[in-house]
Amino acid sequence: MSVGAVRLLRDNRALRRLGTARVISFAGDTLSLVALMLYVVDTAGKAIAVSALLLAGEVVPAVASPLLGALADRIDARRVMIGCELAQGALLLVVALTLPPLPVLLALVALRAAAGQVFGSASRAALPALVADDQLPTANSVLGLGTNGAEAAGPVLAAALLPFTGVVGVLLVDAASFAVSALLLRGLPPLPAVEHPAGEPRSLLREARAGVASLWSVPAVRIIALGFCAVVACTAIDDVALVVLATDTLRVADPVVALLLAAVGVGLLVGYLLLARVSAGLSMVWLMIVGFAVSSAGNLFTGVAGAAAVVFILQAVRGLGIAAMDVAINSEVQRLVPAGLRGRVFANLYGAVGAAAALSYVAGGLLLDATSAPTTFVVAGAGGLVATTLVAVTLPIKS
Repeated sequence: MSVGAVRLLRDNRALRRLGTARVISFAGDTLSLVALMLYVVDTAGKAIAVSALLLAGEVVPAVASPLLGALADRIDARRVMIGCELAQGALLLVVALTLPPLPVLLALVALRAAAGQVFGSASRAALPALVADDQLPTANSVLGLGTNGAEAAGPVLAAALLPFTGVVGVLLVDAASFAVSALLLRGLPPLPAVEHPAGEPRSLLREARAGVASLWSVPAVRIIALGFCAVVACTAIDDVALVVLATDTLRVADPVVALLLAAVGVGLLVGYLLLARVSAGLSMVWLMIVGFAVSSAGNLFTGVAGAAAVVFILQAVRGLGIAAMDVAINSEVQRLVPAGLRGRVFANLYGAVGAAAALSYVAGGLLLDATSAPTTFVVAGAGGLVATTLVAVTLPIKS
């Protein structure tokens, strides 16, 4: 991490609190997900039940994103984030104390995911109020590093805790982590919502529609959103395809499969470290386009790689591209969208990205079954590069 990034964290108490709260929150998410997956496998005994658990955490936030974003913009963002963390902690506490049957569990998981979606949207929308405009790329890089590091650490922590605490103990630890996050967020300055003109009718549905309209009506934001979703729709299948490639095509042992799956995470962490050093002087539009291209090309060349070591390098490079996409898109949207609409735009954007990922799982799975893992990687990578080209020729490029 650069001296500038370290200095920013040292001098900006609010950013430190927000970053630490996000680290705790995202580590807790992955911690409880591991525990719940094991619980579902033990009680339901079917892979479809695990798939339903994962979809419950994706589908509801995607479908409800307009309303969730409107909630994020309606009141003080600090209060929104604190409320979301307390709600997630309470829902996990209910799960831990009752260990409910699968239908009830799926409903509780969906509610927790909805609260997490509001938290994520509010935290992204609040960042421009905590740092200067020229510090946004560095701040987003730092937050991305912490978040992805936490997500990587979550399963490791779950593996360490489960033998001693069991599923219930892990869930209780996660519930407590949300309470700690809420306490940290109390130290943020007030982040009031933009006031509406006196007498203007306020309706949650009206505000949700305005959020969807703003995502579509601003040309640059529309192109970013469409490009982001297109790249994700083409490439999100890579995790599933990578397992098949490793086992059926490369025929490597299980430890090597795990190592290949970890490659993107390694690239992500390295990417955020590099971007924390250099992103402040870069064009976010160029960085996003490069990120799209690198992440897509990584998949394309993975399809023609003939050795596990080459696949590891390509997937790590792909992680660098994903880090560039994340920092660039968050920074550019934070700059382009007015403060009173940011929560809605981020909720709608990441809700659409979640839907694109779900589409990729379905379509990519069908392609994988009909052809092979190498073909799936080549088609996914080529599709991502086509989407990247369309973004590059339609989006105004800033120097």
